[in-house]
Amino acid sequence: MSAGVSDPQLEVTAEDAAALREAGELSLLLDVRTPMEVETASIDGATVVPMSELDGRVDELAEHQDKKVVVFCHGGVRSLKVTQFLRDQGFDDSWSMAGGIDAWSQRVDPSVPRY
Repeated sequence: MSAGVSDPQLEVTAEDAAALREAGELSLLLDVRTPMEVETASIDGATVVPMSELDGRVDELAEHQDKKVVVFCHGGVRSLKVTQFLRDQGFDDSWSMAGGIDAWSQRVDPSVPRY
């Protein structure tokens, strides 16, 4: 994966996430922000499971367990925690999008509002 991430063992850049998605190599783009944040800005096609609900809803993601998953939040802090949680649950190919939707807005799709 590209440089520019703070933890290359857990993170990919927004550009990497977009490239994986474009190539059809991404099974799940997981948005772990709150419903209010999702109303403000979102990435088309992302699956929304707020971080606060994930523990009780992880079974909903089971079909993606052996596939590539990229998790994002606003800036990358929550998604790092969720990525580690998912890996602990056996989602070994899960990654946090460094910089979150804010990085996506700045470097991948400027039509996604920043907040």
